[in-house]
Amino acid sequence: MGKDVIIACDFQSKKEVFEFLDKFKGKKPFVKIGMELFYSEGPQIVREIKKRGHKIFLDLKLHDIPNTVKKSMAVLSKLDIDICNLHAGGTITMMEAALEGLRRSDGTRPILIAVTQLTSTDEETMKRDLLISEPIEKVVMHYAKNAKKAGLDGVVCSPLEAEKVHEFCGKDFLTVTPGIRFVDSELGDQKRIMTPKDAKKIGSDYIVVGRPITAALDPVAAYMRCIEEFVD
Repeated sequence: MGKDVIIACDFQSKKEVFEFLDKFKGKKPFVKIGMELFYSEGPQIVREIKKRGHKIFLDLKLHDIPNTVKKSMAVLSKLDIDICNLHAGGTITMMEAALEGLRRSDGTRPILIAVTQLTSTDEETMKRDLLISEPIEKVVMHYAKNAKKAGLDGVVCSPLEAEKVHEFCGKDFLTVTPGIRFVDSELGDQKRIMTPKDAKKIGSDYIVVGRPITAALDPVAAYMRCIEEFVD
């Protein structure tokens, strides 16, 4: 996989997501299915979107004891997804167990990435609510190194940290970066953000874009703007 724009399809129902995807006539954008849609429609929504020809990032952010995560990943591996994730804060042992569970009998598996710190979390919040006193960049790099040690393919991180992650973990270690906004977009609940053009400059491998596309008056035009700024 090369650089790509992943659309966060954070809808509540199959009807909404298909009405949205139907706008992309002749195009098959990479899509993210998050908890809201997955919990509403179940695994079948993954199968139906995949049948339409889309690549899928299943964003469920697993975080539990290693054995539970291993067994859950074994279930998810039966879905034809391209990327899935978990929380790096679940420890190296949990990440290793997840990787083991995700591997299919033929040796194949989806790409597995770890969430470092959510882009809605800034350093002040991290220190106040989580009692993590280290600088946020140091925490993210530590989580990224743990993910690489566990054998994962990359991390979800703020675009502000993607370049540094590549310095610490290598160019082949994937950085999937949400918190993407156009210069003229509202910030919403994101705090650590960047434009698609700047995310390309600092080396993000994938950008995840939600409301700037899904809430746009012309979602297809907004998507193509992302492609032009980040991929072309």
